[in-house]
Amino acid sequence: MLRATSELEFSNEKNTEEISQLASLVLSGDTSTGEKNSTGLPEKTGYPDSVYIMAANIFQGIRFEKSPEKVLIKYGNEPLRSLPESEDESFQRSSYELAFSALKFQDILEAILIDSCIFPSTTIPDHLSSLIIVMLYDFQDRKFQARFLSDNEEPIAEVQEVENLLNSFKIKLAAALARCRIKHDALSIYHILPETVRNQELRASTLPLYAWINTCKISPEEVYYSLKKRGYNKVKSVLHIDDKVFAVDQHCYDVLIFPSHLKNNLLNIDLFKDYKLIFQDKSRSLAVHSVKALLNMDDDILMVSTGSWYTVAHMSILTNNNTSKIFVCGVKSQAKDPDLKNLFTKMGCKNIEILHEAFLNIESKDHRLQKVKVILLLPRCSGLGVSNPVEFILNEHEDTGLLKDFSQGGTSEDKLHILVQQQYEQLTHAMKFTKAQAVVYCTCSVYPEENEGVVKKALEFQDHGIKVQPYRLSPPVLPLCSLKEIHLSTDKFFRMEPSEITNGCFLSVLTRERDPSEAVSVKDVLARAAAKGLLDGIELGKASKREKKKKKSKIPLSKAPTNDSNDIQMKIAEFLNRESNANADRSETLATKTSLPQKNTTTAGSSSHVRKPNKPTSNPLVPTFMKNTAQPRPYERQTNFVRSRPEDRVMALKPVEIVLPPVMLPFSGSQGIKSQIPTQHFYYRWVGPNTVLPNYFPSPSTSRRGEKPRENLPSSLLRHPQPWL
Repeated sequence: MLRATSELEFSNEKNTEEISQLASLVLSGDTSTGEKNSTGLPEKTGYPDSVYIMAANIFQGIRFEKSPEKVLIKYGNEPLRSLPESEDESFQRSSYELAFSALKFQDILEAILIDSCIFPSTTIPDHLSSLIIVMLYDFQDRKFQARFLSDNEEPIAEVQEVENLLNSFKIKLAAALARCRIKHDALSIYHILPETVRNQELRASTLPLYAWINTCKISPEEVYYSLKKRGYNKVKSVLHIDDKVFAVDQHCYDVLIFPSHLKNNLLNIDLFKDYKLIFQDKSRSLAVHSVKALLNMDDDILMVSTGSWYTVAHMSILTNNNTSKIFVCGVKSQAKDPDLKNLFTKMGCKNIEILHEAFLNIESKDHRLQKVKVILLLPRCSGLGVSNPVEFILNEHEDTGLLKDFSQGGTSEDKLHILVQQQYEQLTHAMKFTKAQAVVYCTCSVYPEENEGVVKKALEFQDHGIKVQPYRLSPPVLPLCSLKEIHLSTDKFFRMEPSEITNGCFLSVLTRERDPSEAVSVKDVLARAAAKGLLDGIELGKASKREKKKKKSKIPLSKAPTNDSNDIQMKIAEFLNRESNANADRSETLATKTSLPQKNTTTAGSSSHVRKPNKPTSNPLVPTFMKNTAQPRPYERQTNFVRSRPEDRVMALKPVEIVLPPVMLPFSGSQGIKSQIPTQHFYYRWVGPNTVLPNYFPSPSTSRRGEKPRENLPSSLLRHPQPWL
């Protein structure tokens, strides 16, 4: 039992002034729920007893230890007994938040306990000191109001005793808290915290919520429709919007953004209960999308130091249509395998394999990892770019020691050096996997030592002795949505600075060329695509049979007998010579009846006829000639030879001569001008062909191929010897 030696000195009289001063002090936002007061803020109702016990045990492990001469309160080493329900996720989150808040104000809370004479006036066991600290923080956060107790809750004796002690010292505690505020000249003791911590908490209270869509269970359109039925409207930006709205992320097509105040409402809808929507920090979605952009259909993935299992599930969902397998390192205990498999089954993940070995102990030539082409490295980092450290601890690394750094707004140089060395070792080990073609390195840190420094050092000192191509820096395949992002990515790194809309993120992609010996043929690519169902309606096997039939059908044509082809060629040549001689004789007979320009025209025409029939004889391929004569093109139909007729039926056509009037210019000027007109007039006439064979007309293509242009012929421009009569 706790015994106060001076209980009688305190009466039940209320110190109105000190209580009113305390009521105006606000330390930080609390996640406990309750009824709202007149100002619209939720009333603080306290936590269940099991949360206080778990928070006290967490605080005991992360508290700041002081030198012996500065120790004011002694803490024991024995943990308090916790109930099984404390393993629930909501209890864990509340316990971590309470322990983290008490850690930030550890010095102030200890000073209040000393100033209020609780220490050393009461006999308190050392192992209860941590419980007193966390309950005192919650007590003043509730403005020293009574805690709401549930009828279904099982009380814990240690919690009841500490609560009675604090209630008995309520006035003294309020006075000590007010004096502390005045001493630091602060509006509230919240302003005593470092500025970085205050800004971090402010961002955490307004940071939008990010959730990715489990496309194995539901499509994005169905999610939009379901949210719309529940009163959520789709907008372009959720910043500074208090309504029920959501937006689609610009970097990741399957990520939705919600205002921060909607979290409790969203957790109660079926979309989140059935793992159709999953809350997760945006930086992890950026990492898995960067990996997806580097994958082929059957490339395996190795994920290292993943932290959150939701990141593994997201990677599995994005590769659901591939034959890729995801290997996960970092699971130290096999006892978690059933729980993880159960979680992955609920989410629809089927291609995940857990490796219990530490990543640095896995050999690069491990037979299981021969198809791993991309390694996703999410190393343990300081995480100072994250606004909510509790979520980061619970979902990523489960390292409560990082809460110390968050409570101070920075990481010590010694600890930062240790983290950088671990990150460098993991990255260089990932670069030793000879079959891998890319490494994606992602952190939530704002320190260049953990980001650019690690990557550049690994590239500089990579092993060039192995027979593989060296790694080089490549820009991540992500859309750049603002000028600021373009400026930050000029050196091929992707960065997001902590802001009111997102946490900090650093992303780097290292790639190298594939080994030429591993080149994949087109046939293999098509075979893989067909096996994966990507070539719907196309059967490669039948197509190849049709190609074989086509090849067989072409072979007899190309292997025609040589003797037959020679006979055909000889017959064609004799026919063409006979027709040419006959045309020449007819041309000479008709030429005697015409003038000299007509003879020139006939000569030109006859020469063209002689050249034209000789052209097909130069073609050695008989099938081609036969094919062209069997189905002539429209513009070549007139050039084909037809069967000759008997001589008695051939009729010679007379040329038609058309004489046009002279070109007269309508001058109306003086006689001087008329005298300048030449007395000799020009006339134009058209002379038809002298000799035309029946059913044969020269084609338009003939002039293009063998004949001269029409304006160059002698009959194109003729001068009439006499004036017009």
